[in-house]
Amino acid sequence: MNRRLLLTDDLPLDEVPLSEYPRPQFRRDSYICLNGKWEIKISKEEVSFDENFEKEIIVPFSIESYLSGIYGYLEKGEYIYYRKEFILPEGFNKGRVILHFDAVDQICGVYLNRKLVKTNEGGYLPFEVDISDFLEEKNVIFVKVKDDLDLKYGYGKQTKTSKGMWYTKTSGIWKTVWLESVPVNYFKNVKIDVTLDSVTLDISTSIEDKTLIIHTENGDIVKSFKENKITLAIPSPHLWTPEDPYLYNFELISKEDKVYSYFALRTIEIKNEKVPYIYLNGKPIFFHGLLDQGYFPDGLLTPKSYQKYEDEILKLKELGFNTLRKHIKVEPLYFYYLCDKLGMIVFQDMVNNSPYSFIRDTALPTIGMLRWKNKGKHTPKVNKEQFIKECKETIELLYNSPSVLYYTIFNEGWGQFDSDKIFDMVKTFDQTRIIDATSGWFFGDKSDVDSYHVYFKPIKVKTKHRPIIISEFGGYVYKDDEHSFNLDNTYGYRIYKNINDFHNGLESLYLNQIVPLIKKGVCGAIYTQVSDVEDETNGLFTYDRKVLKVSSELMNKIKIAIEEEVEKLY
Repeated sequence: MNRRLLLTDDLPLDEVPLSEYPRPQFRRDSYICLNGKWEIKISKEEVSFDENFEKEIIVPFSIESYLSGIYGYLEKGEYIYYRKEFILPEGFNKGRVILHFDAVDQICGVYLNRKLVKTNEGGYLPFEVDISDFLEEKNVIFVKVKDDLDLKYGYGKQTKTSKGMWYTKTSGIWKTVWLESVPVNYFKNVKIDVTLDSVTLDISTSIEDKTLIIHTENGDIVKSFKENKITLAIPSPHLWTPEDPYLYNFELISKEDKVYSYFALRTIEIKNEKVPYIYLNGKPIFFHGLLDQGYFPDGLLTPKSYQKYEDEILKLKELGFNTLRKHIKVEPLYFYYLCDKLGMIVFQDMVNNSPYSFIRDTALPTIGMLRWKNKGKHTPKVNKEQFIKECKETIELLYNSPSVLYYTIFNEGWGQFDSDKIFDMVKTFDQTRIIDATSGWFFGDKSDVDSYHVYFKPIKVKTKHRPIIISEFGGYVYKDDEHSFNLDNTYGYRIYKNINDFHNGLESLYLNQIVPLIKKGVCGAIYTQVSDVEDETNGLFTYDRKVLKVSSELMNKIKIAIEEEVEKLY
């Protein structure tokens, strides 16, 4: 197969890559980033703590990625063993030391100084462990990872052999590893709820005396209090929108601990006036978005630097987009911070688990079989329990992010079961977002929206009792061979050989099919997709992000047409 290595740029990798504070919405002054060189060994045999490790890897890049320095593959039955030494700087330890892993795929055991301190299952979400009682003057972290691509756990688009819409798997550590120190009594968490003129903080802590300082355009709001839940009015509120993503910075302070954070004032709701529609801050909004797989050719699920995220978000905003559908991947928290700061709305997918069937989950619904009886009947109970666990943890992780306005529970039936029951569960956890229970097809009775995927036929909808989202469409292909991963295979939904024909097709798709549907209750359209990914060449960018296949003039014309149609809803 004629595949090639693509790089996002030729700049050298930072000695400590992705070293920005990894949790911007709950930041402390104490921070040590453990990214960079670790020792590594891949083996089917048990590896001891003292064994000679012959290779190095660059954390947090997975072993399959070029940037890891390994650029290999984990066979079934093999384990990855990581080892890293560290010494805490003098004065760092304030009482307790917490070790954080932001994602390790799939099953791992973490040892510190030969003692098992933590086990974790699942590949997309962070975990932490208090290592205070195991610390020595010189410390050794030892991590044992198994990743047989067990479908019990969320796996997204990962596959053993990449092809079409399925991509190279990710094994081992692929997000930041870091340390922080906290006092014995500290702020463990804060849950933030907002209205258009107030903020409520629900704080997890045993600390009694607390002070909150909120920085506003009209001066600081300072409040001392003892209770763990507090609501404050915000005078002259400055609302968050994609055009004006204003953030209120605040500090939560005690005698021993101090946390920096932020919030935004914004609401998302459904109203039924001219048609059922979604309103941001009381005004109709059209989610002009792109499907975002979050893959990079040199780092796979992990970008070379967070500047890659920022550059991409800013360019997409320049093209008129205001929404990214984060497709069955949970990003590092720094990504959501950038969306909060730069004004990019996020539709967040839950990460699918359980087996996928092309016939059942794609072919039959594409030709019209949109209701599959007993969906999930044969899904093992343990898979359902794991999906629910990861779903809860995703909501908890992203609850405070202003840019996350929408959750997708099940995508195209992948791993789908009991969608009405899971919808009710998610609504119990989070009533502040729009919930898309079944994106594409296999609809249940409960969802905040009707959500359709349309690729091979004209896009037509009927006004119903719920807002309508075209949650996937397009997927048009224009392949730039000089910046393509696979010269032999081309995957997409309509192939253009000429760039002008591609532009004309895209313009017609939006102006003749999407825009006329806004008056019927279509309040969002997610085009497939941000960039090419491996065999897929239906992106607006090439996989290496070096070529943008559309012009600002074309995309601005589409944006204006959308805005003019939304104005008619007022």
